[in-house]
Amino acid sequence: MKVFGITGSSGSGKTTLLDQLIPRFVAAGERVAGIKHTHHGFDPDKPGKDSWRMREGGCRNVVLVGARHMTLMRHYPEDVPSPELADALAVLPADIDLVLVEGYKRSDFPKLEVFRPSLGRTPLWDEVPGVVAVASDEPAVVAKMTGLPVLDLSDAEEIYAFIRDYPAASR
Repeated sequence: MKVFGITGSSGSGKTTLLDQLIPRFVAAGERVAGIKHTHHGFDPDKPGKDSWRMREGGCRNVVLVGARHMTLMRHYPEDVPSPELADALAVLPADIDLVLVEGYKRSDFPKLEVFRPSLGRTPLWDEVPGVVAVASDEPAVVAKMTGLPVLDLSDAEEIYAFIRDYPAASR
């Protein structure tokens, strides 16, 4: 299973890029999974629903199964750190070819940074482990700032090819 991340500042276009990349990998026959890590709390369950009532009753894990979907809701107490990337990878099926990760920027695995100089933010590539390339809307400007490969953010095909050809790390 190859794991590759998309990182960058909020509003840089990470999700938009993933929206362009995922169909390309799927069209090439890859079995793709996505992991989205957020620091914001969220709860996909709804108060009053059966699964919510199971959790409220004390279940630490609830699996919600429908005709076309299965969701695992695992509760972590507030005093327990957020699950690591390895925890999220462990619940994926073994037949996945590629996992595209948005988030987990502090974890060390290969990532592409989406960087837009016009946002006025500092690039992450010097402080975030695993950044192996940068995609930017101003590639000529960014190429003067780093020795990393710089890709044109408007060229999703070029970015797709870079990720496709990037060697899988042994896991």
